Amino acid sequence: MITLTPFPFTQLISYLICFILFFILYEQILYIKKKRFIPGPTLVFPFFGNAISLVRNPTKFWAHQIKLAKSTNQGISANYISGKFVVFIRDTELSHKVFANVRPDAFLFVGFPFGKKLFGERNIIYMMGQEHKNLRRRIAPNFTPNALSTYITRQQIITLKHLKTWVELSQQQGPNPMPLRNLARDLNLDMSETVFLGPYLDPKARERFEHDYFLFNEAFTSFPFDFPGTVFQKGRLAVFRLEKTLATCTEMSKVRMEKGEEPSCLIDYWVQDTLREIQEAKLAGEKSLPPFSSNDEIGSYLFDFFFAAQDATVSSMLWAVTMLDAHPEVVAKVREEVTGIWSAESNTLITADQLRDMSYTQAVAREVGALVFPSTLESSFQGFIEPDRFDPDRFSKDRQEDQVYKRNFLAFGAGSHQCVGQRYALNQLVLFIAMFTMLVDFKREKTIDCDELAYVPTICPKDDCMVLLSKRCARYPSFLQLDQFTK
Repeated sequence: MITLTPFPFTQLISYLICFILFFILYEQILYIKKKRFIPGPTLVFPFFGNAISLVRNPTKFWAHQIKLAKSTNQGISANYISGKFVVFIRDTELSHKVFANVRPDAFLFVGFPFGKKLFGERNIIYMMGQEHKNLRRRIAPNFTPNALSTYITRQQIITLKHLKTWVELSQQQGPNPMPLRNLARDLNLDMSETVFLGPYLDPKARERFEHDYFLFNEAFTSFPFDFPGTVFQKGRLAVFRLEKTLATCTEMSKVRMEKGEEPSCLIDYWVQDTLREIQEAKLAGEKSLPPFSSNDEIGSYLFDFFFAAQDATVSSMLWAVTMLDAHPEVVAKVREEVTGIWSAESNTLITADQLRDMSYTQAVAREVGALVFPSTLESSFQGFIEPDRFDPDRFSKDRQEDQVYKRNFLAFGAGSHQCVGQRYALNQLVLFIAMFTMLVDFKREKTIDCDELAYVPTICPKDDCMVLLSKRCARYPSFLQLDQFTK
């Protein structure tokens, strides 16, 4: 008879502890081997690395990485986040090499340490190679001059709607300043819903969409604990619902575009070109749909557009107000230029041609930039004359620093992952600056550390831009299309 001796529990615990200690040692050795002489933490916290400090205080985290990168001629620093060895780059040429070599065997474009888990696998950020090129080709018709002209109309109408609300709220506050960050976020989300989806979101659907997007935003700056009831899981599930809503909007757009109606929003331009390719595939005898043409696929990539258009633009609007308040001479020049081209009392929309004629206002918008990722911010202004000084004239015809140092300006990325919607983003910022300065008088409440950088997740003023607003114009423009576009 054979007697089975139970495996001692204490011995099992001993083996488990040994395994964990071995893994921790292996992790530290691997980190040190990769780090070599790059400035960075000597040792890292097991498993999580510095993910906790990144989430808890991103401002301090990135400031430290910048300090380390500046301490060496290489212009780089190292860290370890959730099992990933991370290199922070502030050197412009090295940044170009990274952007040019985004592929499985070289560099991966992360964007956000826990992004793939939150966004899902089907996300333009994580695509590369020919598949990524094909998708960008499909996206291109969304940003033709004709499409951008359509968006300009809606951008102005939504901007006016929110500026009026801002002034009313400020008047209700009396002498107390109010923070602009959440108001700018609401403006921008309304803008994206209107420009991207047009008539396909009714009021109830908008309310649900905005609630889900809020949950996603909360998850973006939370700890990545994917358990029931956690902020992160709520955000992940919200992304799933948002993509489903966008897929439904795609289906509705296909119905309209198949009838031959004119595009009225971004999704219509996307669907119009998609239907053309589907028809060509049918005529060629192909039985399967072309890539990126199903409702679910388009819905998922539309969500990427929403994400790309949100925080970066909100950040830019806040910095525009911040810099304009600090430079009244710039405000005066913007108002002088815009007054010669457009009047609020004219009750007419600013046209695409008029927008192009606002060369100084365009320069102000470009000087503000789209401050998104800390490393590209550090790279973007190298070589420029006095890069830390707010100086829109650097983009003038006489100086043309944007051409001389064009390679160094990385605010919109570079290479195959350069922002495809940068013209749309700049148009929105120029329109905002023009209308804000013409329709509103503003004063920012200054505190000692109000201009320090806060990462939420893009770069914003630490005080959320506290301002007092009042109506400047004799009367607001009366755009007849307002009700039509904002129902």
